[in-house]
Amino acid sequence: MAKPAVVVVGADKGGVGKTTVSRTLLDYFSANNVPTRAFDTESPRGTLKRFHPDITEIVDMTTTADQMKIFDTLNTVSPSVTVIDVRAGLLSPALASLRDIGFLDAAKAGQITFAVFHILGPSIASLEEIAETAGFMTGAKYFLVKNFINDTQFFQWDQATYNSYFHRIKDATELTIPKLNEMAYEQVEVSSVPFLKFVANKGINDDAANYSFVLRGYVRHWLANVWSEYDRIRLTDIVGSKPAARSAEK
Repeated sequence: MAKPAVVVVGADKGGVGKTTVSRTLLDYFSANNVPTRAFDTESPRGTLKRFHPDITEIVDMTTTADQMKIFDTLNTVSPSVTVIDVRAGLLSPALASLRDIGFLDAAKAGQITFAVFHILGPSIASLEEIAETAGFMTGAKYFLVKNFINDTQFFQWDQATYNSYFHRIKDATELTIPKLNEMAYEQVEVSSVPFLKFVANKGINDDAANYSFVLRGYVRHWLANVWSEYDRIRLTDIVGSKPAARSAEK
């Protein structure tokens, strides 16, 4: 059995599009035939589960019982990759909990693959989150994600300030999620389907849909650009799966 991999997606600041990034990750793993399950910590009503209901469970990550649902099952379930969409404001407390239960030590020892996708906002306050999370990153693959999905303008200050934050964590890798056409994004939201299904013109149950050809084209182009970033960091290698032939219209 493959070594379990845990991918945490989060931010202490809200409104930075972390669930959008989680959705692209689930589509990427699906297209690459990587067995994946997901946990949505927007308890009791989660957004991620609305788009990926078959593989997503809503949990309250602040409770011991739900922590057990996630981490006591890492070696007993068939999916080798677990994606955790951490709600706004919970990233630092969640990482502290992972430290307290010994998860970070297990990752450092190589028993578990651990990756953190830290979704950044455009403010100094968002950059200061990096300092808060730095102490938890030993043994983890750490990605600093600039998400332009909301037409965000990032870091309009001097380069020295920018560098002073981004260089605090050794081997941190920057990722860029490009902006998606607003109307296309809104149509996917209304349709409540994964980006992959929207591109393939399918409903949530794989039934035929009637989405706009133009908007599907925008989503297809955008998703390919997002996936090129995941290819660049060799994400399938990181989670211990061999790259497979894939299709943007799975």
